[in-house]
Amino acid sequence: MKSLITGIIGAVSILAMTASTASAEIVCNREGDCWHVKDHGWVRPEHGLIVHPESWKWAEHEHYRWREHEGRGYWHEGRWVEIR
Repeated sequence: MKSLITGIIGAVSILAMTASTASAEIVCNREGDCWHVKDHGWVRPEHGLIVHPESWKWAEHEHYRWREHEGRGYWHEGRWVEIR
């Protein structure tokens, strides 16, 4: 019985750790397009992007819009630029 409880606690701990690493961040460009990313290690200064935490929200007076897109890349002048 003790080993069963230990196994259950271990499984719950692993689930909790993996759930916390599954967060997303928000990336916005200078044009006001924002989208979610799983990681931002590919972002370079020349992309002109700002990375925000997942909980970030723009202020009421700011003019941003959501433009979600699958894959790794960024919005630039209204088109998606894929990063491989």
